[in-house]
Amino acid sequence: MAWMAFCLMVSVGAQAQTYPSKPIRLIVPFPAGGATDIFARTLSQKLAEKLGTSVVVDNKPGAGGTLGSDMVAKAPPDGYTLLLATSSTHSIGPNLNPKMPYDAVRDFTPIGQVGNAPSIMLVPNSSPAKTVQEWIDYARKNPGRLNYASSGNGTIVQLTAELFKSQAGVFVVHIPYKGTALAMPDLISGKVDVLFDSLPTGLPHVRDGRLRALGVTTAQRTPLAPGVPPISEVLPGYESTTWFGVFGPPGLRPELVSRINTAANQALKDAEVADKLQKLGIEAVGGTPAEFTSMLASESAKWKKIINERKISMD
Repeated sequence: MAWMAFCLMVSVGAQAQTYPSKPIRLIVPFPAGGATDIFARTLSQKLAEKLGTSVVVDNKPGAGGTLGSDMVAKAPPDGYTLLLATSSTHSIGPNLNPKMPYDAVRDFTPIGQVGNAPSIMLVPNSSPAKTVQEWIDYARKNPGRLNYASSGNGTIVQLTAELFKSQAGVFVVHIPYKGTALAMPDLISGKVDVLFDSLPTGLPHVRDGRLRALGVTTAQRTPLAPGVPPISEVLPGYESTTWFGVFGPPGLRPELVSRINTAANQALKDAEVADKLQKLGIEAVGGTPAEFTSMLASESAKWKKIINERKISMD
């Protein structure tokens, strides 16, 4: 028995030393051309350099990211099939859809958080509010008379607004659109009172003078939106970002997790990668698998609370 255990240890050690010995597939559970896909392609180039093998991005869109994620959940835990997931696949989706084909915790091995994409609180130029506090005061004086736009039921845009409403103690009516781009004309004209949009699509309207930015949804100030204060300065603890993270299948060995995590952290420190991500409105993050696991638990609990309290559904 002792000899068998020794042989197993030697075999595992040898596999770790030779990893990777073939191309790695990085599954993106969203269509090509989107932010997650561009992120994956930016990261994969430097990740390949650090690991010493090619990293092939494989788009497997469908069912809001569920299809591709489920493929990784059922893949062999050999380090050659990885997933670039987001808040929607692992923090929000599982709390909205009880029929998910996978368990977001049990069926994956967290490797590392790689990015955060904050949102920005936008109001029309005609709004009487010049700050987050003024907007909250205005909403409190007009309960049920103001509205907010979102990109649809159950989206991060809606949840970000509902988290804001919960912490600010305001009653604001939800108007779902099929994407924030379709809501922009109504926001600019003043038919909509507020929108929590992504930085890449929201900031250009602010720079061009069409909209006013009141705050960003990061915990601290961010270089992605210089001069725009975080909402948390008015609502302590408020934070809502779309996170990006790398996962492996369940049972991925610790030495492989460490190897991939180290390579990812090195890739994120590359100036070219950081610059490309910044243009996408994404902050490079990095960190340990343990830190990523802790963040996942916190995010899931936060959104579960809001989804249940606000009775949010995808319908």
